[in-house]
Amino acid sequence: MRTRTIRSVIYLAAGLGLITSIFTYLEAVEASLQKLCSVNAFVSCSAVANSGKTTLLGIPDSFIGIGGFVLILLVAAVAESRRRELLWPYLLLFVTTAGVALAAYFGYVEIAEIHALCPVCLTAYVFGVVAWGGAIALVLKVRAKARSRAEKNQVPAPAPGTPPSTPNEG
Repeated sequence: MRTRTIRSVIYLAAGLGLITSIFTYLEAVEASLQKLCSVNAFVSCSAVANSGKTTLLGIPDSFIGIGGFVLILLVAAVAESRRRELLWPYLLLFVTTAGVALAAYFGYVEIAEIHALCPVCLTAYVFGVVAWGGAIALVLKVRAKARSRAEKNQVPAPAPGTPPSTPNEG
């Protein structure tokens, strides 16, 4: 897969995740929106939103999602502008890995503690996983390109038995 395609997948997933996280916030402030994705007692945005368990260290989950997806977009943009630096793709991988870990925790809370699943939240989790997969692919691609550049720039070793050349011979 081309690097440009990988970057596009990351941008698309993070952008859609951001929109989904914003909608999750809007659900919290406008109760009528919760009815849009409440199918039954288990698949229910309102059951999750009204559980009192949708914060982490006092920060609403939707804010964590919004901030996380904005951070992914920013780091991805810097990684694209500094294509030869390995730091930024690795930072993107770190941020997306942290996001997937938080999504796994939030998913656990929804299923094990609230006994309900918010389909909008689940959608945001899926977009986070897609961005994470893109970050993994980007790191692998950038590492391969860096390795290829390093191999091209190496001076070939002298043939065995050939005396090393010294400057100013002669």
